[in-house]
Amino acid sequence: MPPGPETTADGESRAADLTEPAPTPQEVAEPVAAPSAPRPGRLTRLGRLARREAPRTGLAALGGLALAVAFPPYDLWPLSVVAVAALALLTRGRTARQGAWTGFAFALPFFFVLLRWLRVVGYDAVVGLSFVEALFIAVLGACLALVSRLPAWPLWGACLWVAEELARDRLPFGGFPWGRLAFANTASPFTPLAALGGAPLVTFAVALTGGLLACAVVTGLRLRRGPRTVRTALPGIEAVGLAAALTLAGYAVPVPTKAADTVKIALVQGNVQRPGIDFLGRPMMILDNHVDATLQLARDIKAGRTEKPDLVIWPENSSDLDPFQYPQAYDRIEEAVKAVGVPVLVGALVDHPGKGGYIDNKGIVWDPKTGPGASYAKQHPVPFGEYVPFRDELSKVITRLQRVQRDFYPGDHTGVMQIGPARLGDVICFEVAYDEIVRDTVKAGARALVVQTNNATYGRTGQPEQQLAMSRLRAVEHGRAVVTAATSGISAVVAPDGKVLQRSEEFTRDVISARIPLRDGTTVADRTGAAPEWALAMVGVLSCAAALLIGRRGRTDEKGQQ
Repeated sequence: MPPGPETTADGESRAADLTEPAPTPQEVAEPVAAPSAPRPGRLTRLGRLARREAPRTGLAALGGLALAVAFPPYDLWPLSVVAVAALALLTRGRTARQGAWTGFAFALPFFFVLLRWLRVVGYDAVVGLSFVEALFIAVLGACLALVSRLPAWPLWGACLWVAEELARDRLPFGGFPWGRLAFANTASPFTPLAALGGAPLVTFAVALTGGLLACAVVTGLRLRRGPRTVRTALPGIEAVGLAAALTLAGYAVPVPTKAADTVKIALVQGNVQRPGIDFLGRPMMILDNHVDATLQLARDIKAGRTEKPDLVIWPENSSDLDPFQYPQAYDRIEEAVKAVGVPVLVGALVDHPGKGGYIDNKGIVWDPKTGPGASYAKQHPVPFGEYVPFRDELSKVITRLQRVQRDFYPGDHTGVMQIGPARLGDVICFEVAYDEIVRDTVKAGARALVVQTNNATYGRTGQPEQQLAMSRLRAVEHGRAVVTAATSGISAVVAPDGKVLQRSEEFTRDVISARIPLRDGTTVADRTGAAPEWALAMVGVLSCAAALLIGRRGRTDEKGQQ
């Protein structure tokens, strides 16, 4: 890898000042003004800055759009590598302040396109969340500019991508992991690396590959300007070779799939009345849809048209009324469970038993003989969707938040439950995006994973496809089959190697029958946990500190020589 740049992006020599903005072309070309001359106003200076940065800002925005297209529903994963390379080139040799602006210009269109499924709530939600998430990439841009002067800068840049995702996955209000580089690479050559280091290692590999491609481009530009010698070309050749090796490395990673035994399941997708916020329709409608679909499954079993499953899985919110508060809901679930004759995992919203006014988002094991039994409450409710932080203050300003009438209460244990003959781990909806929740569920003994979800609000927006991609990565990361049960789609069966074996269409009633493997072994990613992520992130932070220290020392040396 080449050393840091000796010149700025516009080819002019600069000292190693990494915190102050570069002089404008006008400041370089024009003589020093007389003491009596008025200083240009703030608007004039901002105008000059905008004109100077416009081309780079436009390129950064295009890079962000390219990264958005790398994610589902477009699935052009190679663009994730290209986008990383573009951001590395656009921040290289810049000041921290300039890098931060470039990172923000890159991130805002990226998140706006990626999160457009929030438009069903309102475009203000899309813009607001995109802005907050873009601030993390702005910090990343500043850090990329700092470390671009260090030797082996692609390596430090890749570590910084991991650090940025670590922070964004946890902050604020428990974080929002959407848009991780790993989630754009759930069916790419990088995917098997998840079995070694989880999503963070996939992100690191993608970011390092992009950084190496940027290094090759820098070498190519040097060859155009200077002597075309083997020594000059060698860093670029090495970078391309390393990028190719890294891309192909995943094929050498064994993805464990051998099963100790199997279980026959049926996923029931009952469908909803309409897409959007008002998907519920009249009370009992969604529950009736899932009951009717299960009763039809029972008739098909009795007629010999389908094999009897060992267990049935309903999605999140499949009972739109609390069955413990509404006898008619309880009776309808009992009817369906007794008819099919096997345990059913039911998704329901129930009143919290110990916290008045709060709701539990639960998966409940319903046995045909003994009724409701073990249950799992969602551990990570969605802020502003399932609970409202600072409710009293914010609901007065944002009246839409008043539609969240009661807050969901977070569960306090993993979703590992015995459902019929299988010990399965329940993960509810957005929880599949969080490393720790899924990892803890597997370590607690889950032999396969169940994702109960209700994506009816965001149907036909790309969000269900993005969430299914996360399930594919989790399958490889933990060596477990992952089944997704959705009210309106996409319900799917994912093998431990990440391949989608079966899937439903959106907004249709469907029942998917499959035999899935049950595994007890753990992957390297399970055993190492979050240690690789924290280690890589710490390396990135330390590289920034080193760049700042070197820059400060360089300024001190210059002053001493003067």
